[in-house]
Amino acid sequence: MTIRLLIVDDDPLVRAGLTFMLGGADDIEIVGEAADGADVPALVDRAAPDVVLMDIRMPHVDGLTATERLRARPGAPDVVVLTTFHADEQVLRALRAGAAGFVLKDTPPARIVDAVRRVAAGDPVLSPAVTRQLMTHVAGHPDRAATTRRATAAARLDTLAEREREVALAIGRGHSNAEIAARLYMSVPTVKTHVSRVLARLGFNNRVQIALLVHDSGLLDGEDAT
Repeated sequence: MTIRLLIVDDDPLVRAGLTFMLGGADDIEIVGEAADGADVPALVDRAAPDVVLMDIRMPHVDGLTATERLRARPGAPDVVVLTTFHADEQVLRALRAGAAGFVLKDTPPARIVDAVRRVAAGDPVLSPAVTRQLMTHVAGHPDRAATTRRATAAARLDTLAEREREVALAIGRGHSNAEIAARLYMSVPTVKTHVSRVLARLGFNNRVQIALLVHDSGLLDGEDAT
């Protein structure tokens, strides 16, 4: 399968480098470039990409706003956030909006290519270790909306069936499907089924959003995620 990729970055040199790097892969086709988030909707309609590689900081419509608008659309392509920061608030906002992960701008070329392939295959680009780091970052930087977000998150988790809730909490702890299967005494395919149901019930796109919701709920406060 050829992966159709849209590159969005306001720096023409970055776009040129990414196009050269990613366009050289046999299974990736660059179907468009944009210098601002404002251009993304029209390009997506015209080029129908499978994945959008999205810079965060752009002059008019930033990558966060563009991601939120794009992921709210039915049948939206997956988004990989391109950033210079490993776990700042903007990356977290993009992940909450439904981005499938993020890559750093200084990531080795082969890993950026691999990230695009993984996201196209439905695998978010965040390892359990990185998920735990994000949880730690948020815990150390509470904001004014934290109390409201906690109540809302807890209420949403309460809508899940008991087994679904257990799986969601395990995702929040940063466990992989295999680890969840071992801890909850179920098969990996059964875990995947529960994850799919949790995503559907919560209206989420990927497990990173589940992990962030679990953290927001405060249900894991005081636990050692390792």
